[in-house]
Amino acid sequence: MTSDLPGVDTTVDNGVLRITLDRPSRMNAVTTETLDAVADALDKFSGDAEVRVAVLTGAGRAFCTGADLVTSPDVSGPPSTATIDAANRVVAAVRAFPCPVIGAVNGPAAGVGVSLALACDLVVATESSYFLLAFTKVGLMPDGGATALVAASIGRARAMRMALLAERLPAREALDAGLISDVYSDDEFADSVDALTRHLADGPPQAFHLTKDAVNDATLTELDSACARERTGQEVLLAAPDFAEGVAAFQEKRPAVFGRV
Repeated sequence: MTSDLPGVDTTVDNGVLRITLDRPSRMNAVTTETLDAVADALDKFSGDAEVRVAVLTGAGRAFCTGADLVTSPDVSGPPSTATIDAANRVVAAVRAFPCPVIGAVNGPAAGVGVSLALACDLVVATESSYFLLAFTKVGLMPDGGATALVAASIGRARAMRMALLAERLPAREALDAGLISDVYSDDEFADSVDALTRHLADGPPQAFHLTKDAVNDATLTELDSACARERTGQEVLLAAPDFAEGVAAFQEKRPAVFGRV
C-alpha cells in the first residue's frame, strides 16, 4: 500500500509503516502541510493491527533540515504558530503510536528535524549525519518538544549548549552523549535499518507497546508542558524583528545582525 501526501511518501508493507519526508530539493525542510501529513499518516495507521513497526526517514541526502524558510510555490509563507502546532501534533502522534517508531536519520537533522527524530523510540543515524538545534541562528527558540526531548536524553548542560550555541553534534558524538540509539556506516545504513525494523516487526507487539509507554512516561514527564512553553515563547519570537532579520540573513546567505533587548 502506498499513499502520497504533501511532501510525504507513505508505504505499508509486511507489517512496516514507512513515512518518508519527500522534499529532497529542499533537504526535506518541512511546511505546516508536510507536518500535518506525517501526523495524519500516524493517526491513520495507529489502530491497524497489520502494522507492527513504523519508520520515519527522509528522501535523498537529508533527514530534515527544519522548517522551510524560503517562500516558493508550495510554501505559503514563513513558519507560524500553525507550523508549531503541526510539529507538536507529530511529536504527540509518535509518542501515542502503539508500535515502536524508528527514526532513521539518513543525513542532517536540524531545527524541528531534531525534534521529529528524537520523538521516535529508537533513533539511528548514518556516520555522516549530524544534529543541529539551529533555531537561535534565526532568532527563534527550539520547538517541537526539543527542550524536553534533548534534555531528557543528554542532560541540562549539553542541551543548553546545543540550544544556545547552535553547534553541530556529529552522529558519533550524539551516540556517545546518549542522544541517539546507534550509528551505522553510510554504506550499511539501509541494510542495518531493515534488520532493526524486521527485528521489531517480528517481536511481541503488546510487550513493545507497554514497554514504550512505560519508558516514555518515566522520562518525558515534561514533554506536554515543554511544547506549550515553546509555543508561547515562539509566538513572541516569530513576531519580533530578530526573526525577520534571521530569515533575511538566511535567504541572503550572510550573518544575521540581531538587535538588543
